[in-house]
Amino acid sequence: MLSALDIFLQQLVNGLTIGMIYALIALGYTLVYGIVQLINFAHGEIFMVGAYLGLLACLTLKGLFLGSGGAVLLLILVFFFAMSGTALLALLIERFAYRPLRNAPRLAPLITAIGVSFLLQNAVMLFFGPSDKSFPGLIPVTKVQLGVVSVTNLQILIAVVSVLLMVILHFYVKNTKTGKAMRALADDRQAASLVGIHVNRVVAMAFLLGSALAGAGGVMFGMYYNTINFHDGYLAGLKAFTAAVLGGIGNIPGAMVGGVLMGVLESLGAGYISSEWKNVFAFFILIVILLFRPSGILGERVVKKV
Repeated sequence: MLSALDIFLQQLVNGLTIGMIYALIALGYTLVYGIVQLINFAHGEIFMVGAYLGLLACLTLKGLFLGSGGAVLLLILVFFFAMSGTALLALLIERFAYRPLRNAPRLAPLITAIGVSFLLQNAVMLFFGPSDKSFPGLIPVTKVQLGVVSVTNLQILIAVVSVLLMVILHFYVKNTKTGKAMRALADDRQAASLVGIHVNRVVAMAFLLGSALAGAGGVMFGMYYNTINFHDGYLAGLKAFTAAVLGGIGNIPGAMVGGVLMGVLESLGAGYISSEWKNVFAFFILIVILLFRPSGILGERVVKKV
């Protein structure tokens, strides 16, 4: 019989797995908000589109790749297709939905983001149907026993891929020319424009990077839960937004920390209270954060405009 500690450690592992996915989605929220102060409520739907693009790529290519080496290549291609598709989708949304409203009152792009969210939801529902879709297993799942904790190779893969993508993004923002331009725009968009930074190009890159990460998260979500639905992006997006606020909106390390904490708290709540209430925890946490720590755990990194 499992002890209380064994159950806690198992729930912790499960929470860390889904928390990594939340962190990838949260990075998209925090990248965009840090630069243009826009809460992109369509970002959750981009994550959902990534899951469906991964499903489409898998169904199309699976018969072409057999054997262990083929499975690895198939996995890489599915991630590439989903990330490329969501990145392209984000560029189109930014160019035609958000860019014309960049200097409009804040309420206008916010309403537009909600409209884009509903548009994507219904477009996917009409194209793929309203029922759950089974996500094919890209790798054979095996269990690894680490003491009293059972971990699958899929959970390890999700953790490794998520951490790798987060490290790459952090390095890109800190050390590349475009990354430095993003930070300059976050500090003062007008001054950055005056010194020659191409504002539209940098903003588009922020959308592209955040949405590519969300696409990868969508593939891993489908692999982990084995089913996807057109409304998955709504709840996952809200939880990831809560994670971004929890870590500190506009703060890239904060989004990572917030996502992991969000997953762990949700898993512990589901394990110790009720799995039927797990979606309530995200909103409860959001209320608590806004009341007692509105700047998040690591603090906001958004310049206040006066």
